[in-house]
Amino acid sequence: MKKIIIAIDGYSSSGKSTMARDLARRIGYVYVDSGAMYRAVTLYALRNGMVIDGKVDSEALIKDLPQIEVSFMPAGSDGVQHTLLNGEDVEKEIRSMEVSGMVSPVAVIPEVRHHLVALQRKFGEQRGIVMDGRDIGTTVFPDAEMKVFVDASPEVRADRRVKELRAKGEDVDYDAVLKNIRERDYIDTHREESPLTKAPDAIVLDNDNMTIPEQMDWLLSLYEKRVG
Repeated sequence: MKKIIIAIDGYSSSGKSTMARDLARRIGYVYVDSGAMYRAVTLYALRNGMVIDGKVDSEALIKDLPQIEVSFMPAGSDGVQHTLLNGEDVEKEIRSMEVSGMVSPVAVIPEVRHHLVALQRKFGEQRGIVMDGRDIGTTVFPDAEMKVFVDASPEVRADRRVKELRAKGEDVDYDAVLKNIRERDYIDTHREESPLTKAPDAIVLDNDNMTIPEQMDWLLSLYEKRVG
């Protein structure tokens, strides 16, 4: 069976990473979480004093880009593919609210996007890959054979995010999470460089009222059509 590239784009906390990871495991593909790559760069900026009063020192970050290496560790006993920042496992740190609050301002920096898009395209050279993000089907892999755009209401996404963070032991406020999601939506859809938008040939998956098994059945059906 031929191997293809699968691009899954969508809004923050829409569940796209979970479905992309599970789909890759089901069909034996490599999974790449592009959002985790932007989160890792954001964590680097925070750790190195490049975020002052909520603003990113883009010049300092751009200067350090050549020495920022983002890679992935295969899923272990927890079933999660861990993100490495210059060889350090930062999977837990990049999921914090502090990083969530700054990742969109970092992601709008053109040089950051160019740096990470180049890395993402290398992951896809051998095909047989599932990648999720904001611009995978429009910028990273515009010729991907299967494109999905995941949509869900801000309220549903905030509820999912709160449950996810509380399950990890974080004390978070629903209203603060909803505010963060709406702010990220605005930044992601209004940035000049590769804004979040549905590719013309992408299939929309509105998962407001879908269970995870129902989403997987939907994705597998579409995958079979694309490779059939």
